[in-house]
Amino acid sequence: MPIASKSALFQRLPSTDELLRRPEIEILAEREGHSAVAESIRAVLARLRQEVAAAQLDEKSLDLALDGLSAAVERQLHQSLSCSLQALVNATGVILHTNLGRAPLAATALNHIRTTASAYSNLEFDLSTGERGKRDVHVDRLFRKLLSDHVGTDAFVRPAQQSEAAVSAAISTIVVNNNAAAVLLALNSLAEGGEVIVSRGELVEIGGSFRIPDVMSKSNATLREVGTTNRTRIADYERAINDHTRLLLRVHRSNFEITGFTEQPTLDELVALARRRNLPLMEDLGSGALFDLRSVGINGEPAVLDSLRAGVDIVTYSGDKLLGGPQAGLISGRAALVARLRSNALFRALRVDKLTCAALEATLLAYVKRDHDAVPVLRMMRLSKDEIARRAEKIVSTVASTPAKSSHLKLELLDGESVIGGGAAPSAVLPTRLIALTHADLSADELSARLRANTPPIIARVEDGRVLLDLRTVFPEQDANLATVLAVLT
Repeated sequence: MPIASKSALFQRLPSTDELLRRPEIEILAEREGHSAVAESIRAVLARLRQEVAAAQLDEKSLDLALDGLSAAVERQLHQSLSCSLQALVNATGVILHTNLGRAPLAATALNHIRTTASAYSNLEFDLSTGERGKRDVHVDRLFRKLLSDHVGTDAFVRPAQQSEAAVSAAISTIVVNNNAAAVLLALNSLAEGGEVIVSRGELVEIGGSFRIPDVMSKSNATLREVGTTNRTRIADYERAINDHTRLLLRVHRSNFEITGFTEQPTLDELVALARRRNLPLMEDLGSGALFDLRSVGINGEPAVLDSLRAGVDIVTYSGDKLLGGPQAGLISGRAALVARLRSNALFRALRVDKLTCAALEATLLAYVKRDHDAVPVLRMMRLSKDEIARRAEKIVSTVASTPAKSSHLKLELLDGESVIGGGAAPSAVLPTRLIALTHADLSADELSARLRANTPPIIARVEDGRVLLDLRTVFPEQDANLATVLAVLT
């Protein structure tokens, strides 16, 4: 497009003041405020200028854009005054999708948040004494039911602590804002100024480029690496222990696997060494399950109870992964050690708010009641392939029976696999039934973009030139809307 022609197009664009004088825009400004409307006008005009500069608009298309300017301003205003964080349909089959907010909360958790957050609460108030209380008590009492009742009283007894056995054996839990914070607090409380021994094969990187060595550095503990990337023996830990050693650390490789020529000490070997050398043993589980994953065919993912029963002193794990609750970092272990963590000034800086406490308490109550299907993540993991197939068949049948002028959208049913996601059980897959979409006029990426532009947005997978929908992560009450959207695309 000639430069002169571009200049002519630029000259046709109205000013902000001109648009503000339009009757429909004046009404909008009276209702929503002059400043917000002016800002929306500037955003719309800036977009048009960019399109003209990039030769994306000719005279005819600019005419259409100018005719719809008032409507464009209103749309821009609505978008700017709306929340950008919104609910969507997760049709990816990734249960703990980090980019999509990980674990959706249980209905009971949402109700408890609504009830306690819309009024005052006894967050840090002891109703029995009328004095200040601790916010931990609301969840610690439930963790004690879920953990303490199932761990032997001799699990943490050290030879030099026989007289303290009854106190030390009790399991306590505190909550911070995520698992990285839990690891930071534990390392700083138990090993500041000293050394922490960890296998080279466990120096993992978690989401967002955060690495265990970096977290350890911030804790003011010194990292002492032992073994090699693929092979570490208990003797490597033993040789590394010296007068500066404060802690033995085991990190679960939750987001990757090392296979082939590998070796690592068993948990029992590490517990025995820690007891023999009178050192605390800490395990960073990452995900941390309170549910027996073997019941849904997932093996090799350690549970919190497994570690505590083995005698691990401190276990850290996430609240919004396999537990299925809100984002939180959970620290469970020997009460005497947990008390040291709680007294650290960092604990207040990392503590959670009343919304997290409420959501976590309600989630844990579902575990105590053994109402596992009330927790969306657990319910999704427990769905069978046949259940998913029946829902998928119904959606395909509904779309096929919808009157359409033409049939550009093709739907097929395929066998597939769902994954846990969120850095948990990296090799575990769950059999599922997929709806595969192809469109005569749209590429897979364009079709996926159309689904994302829906209200609510529908997020799917794109593989081998097809859009794949996995209903494992779609709530049943969303099926009807999904069918309606697909029918429109035909």
